[in-house]
Amino acid sequence: MNKGKLLGLSVLVLVVVFGLVYVGVNMTSNWGKSDKQVSAEDAAKKLERLYSGLSVTTEEPVKGQIDLDPADIGDALPDISKFPITVDNTTSDYVEIFSSTEKGGAGVDGWLTEVAEAFNKEQPEVNGSKASVKLRNIASGTAADYIKSGKYVPDAFTPSNELWGQMVEAAGVKTELIAKRLAGNVPGIVISKAKYDAIIEKYGAVNVKTVTDAIAANELAMGYTDPFASSTGLNFLLTALDTFDSSDILGEKAVQGFEKFQENVPFIASTTIQMRDAAKSGSLDAFVLEYQTFVNATDLKSGYVFTPFGVRHDSPLYALGELSQQKTDILKKFVEFVAQEKYQKLAGEKGFNGLEDYQSELAPVDGSLIASAQKLWKEKKNGSKAISAVFVTDVSGSMAGEPLNRLKESLTKGQKYLGKDNRIGLVSYSDDVAINLPIGTYDTNQQSMFVGAVNSLQAGGGTATFDGIIVALKMLQDDLAANPNVKPIIFVLSDGETNQGNSLNDIKGLIETYKIPIYTIGYNANIKALESISGINEAASINADTDDVVYKIGNLFNVQV
Repeated sequence: MNKGKLLGLSVLVLVVVFGLVYVGVNMTSNWGKSDKQVSAEDAAKKLERLYSGLSVTTEEPVKGQIDLDPADIGDALPDISKFPITVDNTTSDYVEIFSSTEKGGAGVDGWLTEVAEAFNKEQPEVNGSKASVKLRNIASGTAADYIKSGKYVPDAFTPSNELWGQMVEAAGVKTELIAKRLAGNVPGIVISKAKYDAIIEKYGAVNVKTVTDAIAANELAMGYTDPFASSTGLNFLLTALDTFDSSDILGEKAVQGFEKFQENVPFIASTTIQMRDAAKSGSLDAFVLEYQTFVNATDLKSGYVFTPFGVRHDSPLYALGELSQQKTDILKKFVEFVAQEKYQKLAGEKGFNGLEDYQSELAPVDGSLIASAQKLWKEKKNGSKAISAVFVTDVSGSMAGEPLNRLKESLTKGQKYLGKDNRIGLVSYSDDVAINLPIGTYDTNQQSMFVGAVNSLQAGGGTATFDGIIVALKMLQDDLAANPNVKPIIFVLSDGETNQGNSLNDIKGLIETYKIPIYTIGYNANIKALESISGINEAASINADTDDVVYKIGNLFNVQV
């Protein structure tokens, strides 16, 4: 072979090799990525194409027996042992205290834990007897549920703010304020610097009034947390209602203002972590947070501004029930111990006792009025939009037995939290997909058929999770076409293991385009796989392999549906 031909062949080989390498690199770099977000028109075509390729059956509706009594929080609460004792008593003479999580945990959230440990190590004498404390780490809203229901009442309760104490007292539990403050803290609205400056320029100040005005005018995307569970979320709800009408926070003027504001709230988070993740993704301009959390969050130090609001979060301490004088005296001794300079300095090191000049701008609110405000929020949180939700249930062989039993229990008990004005449907999947209940208004008839459909679920076959989601997407798009004012949501209940059908990569672009949040609930699950689904549109993921699953799901439905 002459040199010219040899050179030409060498170049050809190099070109081919380069091409193969280039293709390989690009295939590798795109491995696991979704198709890029598509237009609404293209999304509709793709959804239709994917749906037409599936084997979908529609089951005959089956009515089930329903209980029309309202949901009982006490029945849903798990055994109190679910919530850990962070400090155990060291003497026979002691008091048990429920502590909110920002101070009764560990690390930066472990201030009261460390103080209680020091108190127990010292074992001070109270009326001639050595004393100690037992500390249980539990969120304020959950703690209030235990106390109000009577399922478990400790000797004392230190929530984040006084609102929970007022609610507990209004529920008929005897309370005595032992200390108005253990350590200082303040709730606030955290706003991106650019949006903060824009509000200042237009409204002249940043406060709850101007923030709610900006949200109502669709100028600010803000999220807040569940006011049934979150101290900051409850505080924000009451402060917002007060800005609409301080003379009557539940009057017509306040309700109308709240509805207009709520129409443009894009996000209500079940947890602070979920809300923070949404902010990190750029979906939110603003969100609510306690100052102690804000100063410990390095990713928020620059680019965000903290504006306090509402009542202070100074961790009051309440004695509960008919305590003996000895227990009351132990609590007072503990308050004296906590107030020592070295422990208040420790509180400062963990982010407490900042913004000391801020005074509560919300007047005291009666506990029964607070409970009514929560009920109003539940009724009005979706504004004029009803929720259209499809439950996608995994009935593959791997769900047989206990996982499917827990799934059924979750839905049959959790469905009591579904609002009657919403629209609900149910699909199930294994190798193929079945529409067990077409979407319909959740009246008594639909509720009966939902329970009947859940009870009739049987496990067997493979796991085509994303085929089930495709069917749910199609059902929701059809429902939106007929009812354009609904807000679509999907709940996936699964073990997270997909072994056939379409992949997440096949439909991720659709989910992103439609912006439908997909909440996942895992049973013996690959939680990471489920979190990858929920994370697309900042939805939450719940691990159902715990004895508090009904309570968790009840809270989730209460917030989102």
